[in-house]
Amino acid sequence: MKTFYKIQLVFIALTLMVINTTYSQQPGLQYFRPNDKNGLNVFEPSKEDTVIFDGLKVRVGGDFAMQFQGIRQSNTAGNLTKLGSDFNLPSANLNLDVQVLDGVRMHLRTYLSSRAHNEAWIKGGYMRVDNLDFVKPGFLEGVMKYASITIGLDEFNYGDARFRRTDNARGIFNPFVGNYLMDAFSTEAFGELTVQKNGLLAVVGLTNGKLNQNVTVTDNTDNKPSFYGKLGFDKQLNEDFRVRLTGSWYINNGTSTGTWLYGGDRAGTRYYNVLYTLPDANGVAEGGPRDGRFNARFTKLTALQINPFIKYKGLEFFGIYELANGNNEFTQPGPDTEGGFTQLAAELLYRFGADERFYIGGRYNTVNGKMRESATENLDISRLNLGGGWFISKNILTKLEYVKQSYNGEAWTGRFAGAQFNGVTLEAVISF
Repeated sequence: MKTFYKIQLVFIALTLMVINTTYSQQPGLQYFRPNDKNGLNVFEPSKEDTVIFDGLKVRVGGDFAMQFQGIRQSNTAGNLTKLGSDFNLPSANLNLDVQVLDGVRMHLRTYLSSRAHNEAWIKGGYMRVDNLDFVKPGFLEGVMKYASITIGLDEFNYGDARFRRTDNARGIFNPFVGNYLMDAFSTEAFGELTVQKNGLLAVVGLTNGKLNQNVTVTDNTDNKPSFYGKLGFDKQLNEDFRVRLTGSWYINNGTSTGTWLYGGDRAGTRYYNVLYTLPDANGVAEGGPRDGRFNARFTKLTALQINPFIKYKGLEFFGIYELANGNNEFTQPGPDTEGGFTQLAAELLYRFGADERFYIGGRYNTVNGKMRESATENLDISRLNLGGGWFISKNILTKLEYVKQSYNGEAWTGRFAGAQFNGVTLEAVISF
């Protein structure tokens, strides 16, 4: 056993040496969001070409996140598991970004370890094209000066919250530990066109509506594609003041596709083991790695997300107003239709210190609505986050937060009736 641990230590030391050497030699890539503090508040990478192409470049990066969690929970039935204060299983990502051609870049992310999977597996990847010189020099140059084409099987550009969320171990852009209650994130086969000019932004795209890819057809298969897009503007009005406002939509009219928009994150939530129950008389326990979020799993889904972002010096505000409605009709036990939910979120931060290395702030997030139109009472969830963070370097972030989440009202049943959890989580994140 001692020999095994010695081998582990040697392996870790060699890995750190390779990472240090690799990072010191990281190449610059075109139209790329830095995977460190420099990537904060970067949404769609701009069309400014600041990197000269001089051949194929490979950038090897990664993310590592570790938490100490001290959360307590309760519900009306008193059947939730008892949670203590201890470390969670760390998570890690491996990122490969390759400048293949002038204006053509590839991205691939592998989850080395996640809450839901101990084994390594590929999250997804895409190719981004910012000029078409590989067709012939200057081909559609006037169009590609403002346009970008992205094709792959990865997360697609619905909403601005995706740019601030934690993606498994990549938590360096999230000022808090958890993501939003209705967490719009799915990895699907997609293609999208992005146009940016003078602060104006337009995105249109299609996905196949499937998280788990397959070609099998059954009597229930309808294979309806998803149509999504975004319109908005983003302006740095002066040295101190920046304003961004966008509206995104997502539409799928299928019954066997399009149900993953709020349930596509297979890495799991960042609050571990919340809402798990003790085994009942039959030895059955409830709970899963996505508990703490909310997904209505509507079919024939229509979703709209509006995101304001304002930054004045160190003061920063980000918001969500989101509607998610289902249009599937039911005939049993009587005529009925899927309902709808509204998500609201307001996040206020103050960044301070040299290069804004420190921040404090809060986030309030609610989800309210009905699973079916015929429901007499709304389901309601609320979450409060309070905390702060310290960028020890541009690659290392430590953050401490208090979270309280409640399932409110009489509409909740089972383990969710009267449920709540609250406590403190300390997280350390390394991204490069």
